[in-house]
Amino acid sequence: MKPVIATTDAVWMLIDIQTRLCDAMQPEPMAAVIKNIQRLIQGAQLLNIPLWVTEQYPEKLGATLPALQTLLPDYTPRTAKLAFSAWHESSFQESSVSVAPQVVLFGLETHICVQQTALDALAAGKQVFIVEDAVISRNEANRNNGIERMRNAGCIITNTESMLFEPMQGATHAQFKAVSALIR
Repeated sequence: MKPVIATTDAVWMLIDIQTRLCDAMQPEPMAAVIKNIQRLIQGAQLLNIPLWVTEQYPEKLGATLPALQTLLPDYTPRTAKLAFSAWHESSFQESSVSVAPQVVLFGLETHICVQQTALDALAAGKQVFIVEDAVISRNEANRNNGIERMRNAGCIITNTESMLFEPMQGATHAQFKAVSALIR
């Protein structure tokens, strides 16, 4: 099987990093995930990769964390949803971004919304990347199970630094120094 390399011909999706949901996570792992997501948001902008944000039932679970909202450009598509999978949201399906061959997912909860979105994107023929150090669940066993299930289904399990550097393909990329600064 040919290895799959992440490219800029992708859509990155920040899934459900909302105030009430984040409060239910273990504080230390949540802080690490937020730090990595901040890097991914900034990297998506530097690499000109479309980024979508979803919020699960925001009326009850709150908005996206303020620490992340401040990094998002005003034009960032934000989708409220009730279904666990973000893949079938009409705003996403009706956008030109939905034709991207690759989908990169990060957020919470790993074994519910991230997993269902990933499985639906795979079923739609997409190459799906899961940023392992940028996903979380309330329970570590559920997180690990979700990652393993997605891996077995055909998702590429990766990490924040790989997702930031792979699309550049080398140090000659115009944004190499700016992206490198994100991980220092």
